[in-house]
Amino acid sequence: MTVADVRAFNRFYTGVIGVLDRSYLASPYSVTEVRVLFELAAGHREAADLRAALSLDAGYLSRILTAFERDGLVTRTPSERDSRRHVVTLTPRGESVLADLNARSDAEVGALLDGVPPSDRVALVAAMRRIERLLTGTPRSYVLRPLRPGDLGWVVNRHGVRYAEEHGFDQTFEALVARVAAEYVENHSPDREAAWIAEVDGEPVGSVFCVRVDDRTAQLRLLLVEPAARGLGIGKRLVEECLRFARRAGYKRMVLWTVSGLAASRHIYEKAGFTLDDSEPARLYGRDLEAQTWSLDL
Repeated sequence: MTVADVRAFNRFYTGVIGVLDRSYLASPYSVTEVRVLFELAAGHREAADLRAALSLDAGYLSRILTAFERDGLVTRTPSERDSRRHVVTLTPRGESVLADLNARSDAEVGALLDGVPPSDRVALVAAMRRIERLLTGTPRSYVLRPLRPGDLGWVVNRHGVRYAEEHGFDQTFEALVARVAAEYVENHSPDREAAWIAEVDGEPVGSVFCVRVDDRTAQLRLLLVEPAARGLGIGKRLVEECLRFARRAGYKRMVLWTVSGLAASRHIYEKAGFTLDDSEPARLYGRDLEAQTWSLDL
């Protein structure tokens, strides 16, 4: 990404949202003036705090507040802490003006999004959040959510790619994952089975499934965390969520099947309390491996 790229995007986006217009939404107010009203919507603020929050010149802010006061949008009163400072408060008229501007802004953004398919809106918001996080240095966080349309395809694809790149598995592994995903949908029992997707910045980065084996036993399947999201505790949290669901569903035991060589996954399973029950040599996914069965009493 170059300076020219960022500037080009800025020119595009400011044009889309109308920042270059002399007034905001054809109102008597500029974008900066509306931002001042917006900051005051949360409650009264001292003028000095407003200036710091918006990085405005003191004289410029004073002129804005004087105009607002003249129009009946705000009041300014001496601060109880320091009479040299002034507290700025929106009047009922100011609240009404801001409410109208908010409604018009919502309608404008809604119209902008009308031509964007719902799935692309999710990606758009995720990209916005990622830009904000990258430019502000905000630490990454994640959320877990249930499956939604398109997730099964993602799970199959990412398992195929990740295990091929990191462990040299062939396409028979991806075919296995596809069968597991299909069986989950075809035989799904909502009270006894569940699956979760982990997201960072609105993008899927991990998965886990809890499926029924029999009335007493559940199986943990398709645990995955993308490399870029590792180190956030997502794998541990996915396993914990799976175990909590299994206990609530009344299962007494959880099992999982895996293969040797997956050190990160093994560490998570051991930390959660799983123990290795059986291990035997097998030719799987184009490699010589050990097939392993692990279990945990719930």
